Amino acid sequence: MKTIGIIGGGQLGKMMILEGKKLGLSFIILDPTTNCPAASIADEHIVGDFYNEMSLKELAEKSDIITYEFEHIDAQILINLQEEGYVIHPSPNSLKIIQNKFLQKNFLKNNNIKTSRFRAIDCVGDIDIAIKAYGFPVMLKNCTNGYDGKGNYRIEKQNDIPIAYKALGGDNYQLMVEEYIPFEREISVIAAMGVTGEQTIYPVGENIHQDSILKTTIVPAKVSLNVERKAKEIASKVMEIFNSQGIFCIEMFVDKEENVLVNEIAPRPHNSGHYTIEGCSTSQFYQHLRSILGLPLGEVELIKPAVMINLLGEEGYKGSARLIGVEEALKIPEVHVHFYGKEMTAPKRKMGHVTILAKSIDLALEKAEKIRKMMKVIS
Repeated sequence: MKTIGIIGGGQLGKMMILEGKKLGLSFIILDPTTNCPAASIADEHIVGDFYNEMSLKELAEKSDIITYEFEHIDAQILINLQEEGYVIHPSPNSLKIIQNKFLQKNFLKNNNIKTSRFRAIDCVGDIDIAIKAYGFPVMLKNCTNGYDGKGNYRIEKQNDIPIAYKALGGDNYQLMVEEYIPFEREISVIAAMGVTGEQTIYPVGENIHQDSILKTTIVPAKVSLNVERKAKEIASKVMEIFNSQGIFCIEMFVDKEENVLVNEIAPRPHNSGHYTIEGCSTSQFYQHLRSILGLPLGEVELIKPAVMINLLGEEGYKGSARLIGVEEALKIPEVHVHFYGKEMTAPKRKMGHVTILAKSIDLALEKAEKIRKMMKVIS
């Protein structure tokens, strides 16, 4: 029985373990939080920091394969461990590129994959130079450690520039400016690469964000066949250039001319791929494990149209988490509730998700709206 080491013990790690137990795998997680979601089902929990070399080395020594459920890790330590002979997927070199937004965009540009225009910011004056080239608005971003809208600032007028620069700690952190894309839709594609280079590309999902946090994923996306083809071709090329085993999520913008541009890439299972658990023949988590273990990849066709909605902590509630409305929601056919087991809730914190299947997207969306009104995470 192989042992998989997972860096991170959040909900993605938990869902990976749930799928891996079908294959008889053993799991060790590394996470600084003793009661993190995956701790309840992991075979072993190393309580340690993601940047602690000794903790990462301990995980490597106890595991046959290491993987990770998020990007905020010391990639150089992982590169060193890989050079010592430890097996790590996806590649730590891919992680090092992806976890820095500027390096990521530059890598894509150098490999002829379309993105928004961008430039590095060394001082506040560089923002003015970018705006002269791109016009208002622009997005100022931290190059590292941003997620769910954190580390981003939309600059709409001249007076915003010093405020944005200070808010993102421009004197202490590496920043970049991106051209704002007036997109019609945000989409994402989950893709996997196996040990032989074989690929599987999941159906295109359409993502709706609120306050920069994913609210809803609709699959199949309401896009033209032309956009679907372009998105899948881009996803395939991304997998080729990174040439790394495991699941990747490629997030993209679609503009009114049906141009498709890559926004960001995640080298791991992704929130927008949760629909695959019930909506596809092979979930993203099972596929990720098959890929890193060198097993044949599974089929990824959509069983039925699917809508995934996130369960976020309600405004005004902070404390021990409590989910209400489950009984009413489960009376609706083809509703699948996932509550992650985080002990504490806070406004906008991701606490769970619900996947709804139906004969059509419109029917699934109708059910999703009913569920939003029923189910709340409070304290």
